[in-house]
Amino acid sequence: MGEVKRMWVTRHARGLGLGRRILRELERMARIRNLKILRLETNESLREAQSLYRTSGYTEVDAFNDEPYAHHWFEKYLNELG
Repeated sequence: MGEVKRMWVTRHARGLGLGRRILRELERMARIRNLKILRLETNESLREAQSLYRTSGYTEVDAFNDEPYAHHWFEKYLNELG
């Protein structure tokens, strides 16, 4: 299992699909390492991030850590092809 700890796209570059491309690359790298699950969390104010994760196949799950600024926890089961 792997965890994405921080992902950030500067405000000036948002809307260009960079976050989705970064996330896909992280998933590709996780598959190379034979990880089966990728997890991440986000703050309730980051609506765009929540949408990105949901539309990228992540499912909201119970909290898996005690991160004080996290309000939503997600995970995705990775397949071999991506």
